Amino acid sequence: MDSRPSFLKSGERARLFPVLAETSKEGRTLSVVLSSIAYVEEFGAALFSSIGQRKGARTKVEVFTEIVFAKSVTNVRPDGLIVLTTGKRQWTALVEAKIGSADLDLPQIESYLQLARDNGIDAVITLSNQFTAQPDHHPLTPQKASLRKIDLFHWSWMFVMTQATLLLAAKDVADSDQRRILSELVRFLSHPSTGVKGFERMPSVWKNVVADARGDAPIRKNSIEVKEVIAAWHEEVRDLCLIMSRLLQTQVDIKLPRSHRKDQKKRVGDDSELLSSKYRLMCELDIPDTANTIAIEANLRTRSILLSMRLAAPGNKKSSIARVNWIVRQLSKTKSNEIHIRAIWPGKAQATQASLGELREGADVLISDYDKKMVLTSFDVLFIRELSGKFSGSKTFIDGLEEAVPDFYEHVGQHLRAWTPKAPRLRGKTEPSDVSPQAIQEEIEENATETVAGERGALADDSGGVAS
Repeated sequence: MDSRPSFLKSGERARLFPVLAETSKEGRTLSVVLSSIAYVEEFGAALFSSIGQRKGARTKVEVFTEIVFAKSVTNVRPDGLIVLTTGKRQWTALVEAKIGSADLDLPQIESYLQLARDNGIDAVITLSNQFTAQPDHHPLTPQKASLRKIDLFHWSWMFVMTQATLLLAAKDVADSDQRRILSELVRFLSHPSTGVKGFERMPSVWKNVVADARGDAPIRKNSIEVKEVIAAWHEEVRDLCLIMSRLLQTQVDIKLPRSHRKDQKKRVGDDSELLSSKYRLMCELDIPDTANTIAIEANLRTRSILLSMRLAAPGNKKSSIARVNWIVRQLSKTKSNEIHIRAIWPGKAQATQASLGELREGADVLISDYDKKMVLTSFDVLFIRELSGKFSGSKTFIDGLEEAVPDFYEHVGQHLRAWTPKAPRLRGKTEPSDVSPQAIQEEIEENATETVAGERGALADDSGGVAS
């Protein structure tokens, strides 16, 4: 029998080809994933990094399934165990997995947290088709006492699959056999039979909440309906990041303010307030090397999706007309008729807006008479997708959003470039000796002599004679 940690009464090493009951879909899927984490170095490093654990070249990774703890006094049996050993340091985590439509269960997770504490385990990791903004946020909210000295993390199956996809796309897996294993893992997880899926629909209360917004009816931010909608919105935004990551083959993240990264409850509270007061859902996607983040707004009142990017106007263009032409040229290959450009003016001056088609006919359509005295400071490039009746549908809203974001990136996001000033040029002085203390002193004395001579000449001209 394979060796196992002393605190385990029983347990099997996770296998790439698990021999488990046909009904144990969760166990089989988890075994394949855990063994891939152990076998593929870069894959394990990427996942462990997401929860703050560094996996070095000397780190030993051991993974187990069907575990029973020696100190367990109940029938609590987590699905798996991860053990990281680097020198004398050891880090351990229980793993619980749900597959398909099964959601995590709060009493069960709290029992695992207690089991971890009783056995000196460092963390509990959950996997399911539920989505969170980042691994240290969690779909459930255990009591604070349950989290004492134990970390709780969550990976969605789609997050795991996306990390593998990105490693393959970037060709970051050095060993050819490990690349093959990772490729087969992606193939395995992407097959419908595994039960791995993205976020598919808003909750059943979505239609009623949209109807209330359309009728200007009050929406209570602390209501059950709002909590369900915000929870679903947060899951969809995370899934949207993973979709864009796979489409672009680079890591796409949600841009969260520091307060929201540190406090999941504050994020929920602020987004609930926005929904109840403005009838809107909002977020930002951070895509590497783009001109700015992509702002996404779902407006329940107008039943539309608005996507936008803000760019500062180029500092080397002095007139507003030249600045408008600068942004229009960047979108010269864009054929979409859903794009508008909003000009932002200094102070309290009202913003002006026109469609891209109108601006191609003439930039002055964005500049009214009173604006001619000012120079615009920045642009919002807008992409407006009207969903009408589809907005109220739990699934059609998700479908519309997941179509609109890639469309916006294709027509706008990938074309825009932020303006940056040119690098300063060397003008005349090209050697270090040209700017030595002695050279600077000589230049000052020379300028002073020229100034005195000029003043004397001016005095002579004023007196009609030659200065003595």
